[in-house]
Amino acid sequence: MGEMPGFVSAALRDIPRPDFVDVAAAPLPAGAPADPARWAAEVFSVAGAPVPVRALLGLRQLLVPMIGVPRAGRSVFTVREVVGEEALIVADDVHLDFRVGVGVDTARSLVRVTTVVRLKGRRGRLYFGPVRLLHSPIVHAMLDSACRRLDPARPGPS
Repeated sequence: MGEMPGFVSAALRDIPRPDFVDVAAAPLPAGAPADPARWAAEVFSVAGAPVPVRALLGLRQLLVPMIGVPRAGRSVFTVREVVGEEALIVADDVHLDFRVGVGVDTARSLVRVTTVVRLKGRRGRLYFGPVRLLHSPIVHAMLDSACRRLDPARPGPS
């Protein structure tokens, strides 16, 4: 696989040696907005997420207290800053730290989601075991859903 010249996610700035990295990318719909903060809000919109993803997020909220992990607050996926073409989401917790960069690359007509995770101890490893298996398909489903909603050529509300 070739390297994408010029692509370094801001998600790696705080966690340069992560325990987990995932990158999901999709074609940027023609005429879609180029604002990375808007894309981050759409990708991580619980209301806009596919029903199975919403169900899994609800299940997570029910189960995590059993292993001493706090439930995620509503602001966990709030954009903390925009760095160039990328919106950065930052969360540090008792079990892990994560960064998510949502980038809009207009030159390549791509939107991408880069997730970087640093695990903290046994609790982090226990929590992240099942999450690791589901992370990529969930992020791809959320990204695809956001692409459909932000596609100006698609009929219906965006």
